[in-house]
Amino acid sequence: MTKVAVLKQDGSKAADLDLNEAVFAIEPNNAVVTEAVLMQRASLRQGTHAVKNRSAVAGGGRKPWKQKGTGRARQGSIRSPQWRGGGIVFGPTPRSYSYRINKKAYALALKSALSQKLADNKLVVVDALAFDEAKTKNFKQVLANLAVDSKALVIVDEGNQNALLSARNLENVQVMTTNGINVLDVVNADKLVVVQAAIEEIQGGLA
Repeated sequence: MTKVAVLKQDGSKAADLDLNEAVFAIEPNNAVVTEAVLMQRASLRQGTHAVKNRSAVAGGGRKPWKQKGTGRARQGSIRSPQWRGGGIVFGPTPRSYSYRINKKAYALALKSALSQKLADNKLVVVDALAFDEAKTKNFKQVLANLAVDSKALVIVDEGNQNALLSARNLENVQVMTTNGINVLDVVNADKLVVVQAAIEEIQGGLA
């Protein structure tokens, strides 16, 4: 088992916690992590790009001049692609960019990302994030106590509504429950702050 210090909200040490090496101490598979990040980024694309082809451009129903006898090239419509204002050939059309990788590969990518955070000393485990009220000032102070001063992803236990609400106005701070943890957000964060109860939920789902 791999040990990590569990901190209190004031920054002092509360205890040591044994982490499951099958989740937090594997050899990171960078190729699978890259594939998972690409998949998530692709699913975020709206895919609403569109152009008008010749059938969608208004006008051009009349043949501009007769077929023969003018000395000019034959034309059937002023909305053909070669005309200014005509339709676009092979332009982008609305589509979905999303795709899926298999569950085992994604689980491996998530474990790789978590293991890399621990190896880089960017994993902070806190015993609890308990707030009497939803107040941004209190949450900001806790992060300062934990020496978290950069882009952070905070994973809290289910039902911790005050913690979720307290961080809404903090720049570069994202708070979610274990149900929302994903490879892209873990990789994108400079520091990963996880509540002890959430650690157990993560290990239970990935071990």
